[in-house]
Amino acid sequence: MASTISSLLPLVIMLLFLGGLGFVLYQIYLSLIKIQTQAKEQMGSKNVVFTKDGVRVGVRHMENEAYVDRTQSWAVKAFNLGVEANKEVKKTKK
Repeated sequence: MASTISSLLPLVIMLLFLGGLGFVLYQIYLSLIKIQTQAKEQMGSKNVVFTKDGVRVGVRHMENEAYVDRTQSWAVKAFNLGVEANKEVKKTKK
């Protein structure tokens, strides 16, 4: 009886070790899946989508009129500042 227990003891220890290792690896796998899902959700809210081919970045829709208004306002400001500076230079030269 003692020889049977002593011969099965290494097998039981090995099975317990492999079971513990399997449990740890399974928990790591679950953590990675959770992190991956959370990253996809956060990146999806920022118009970044992961596909089989790679990453697709969405461009936020901007109305053409809004874009033109923004660029024209900067151009008008720059022009007005240039005209005012030109008038001041002419006044100082007189």
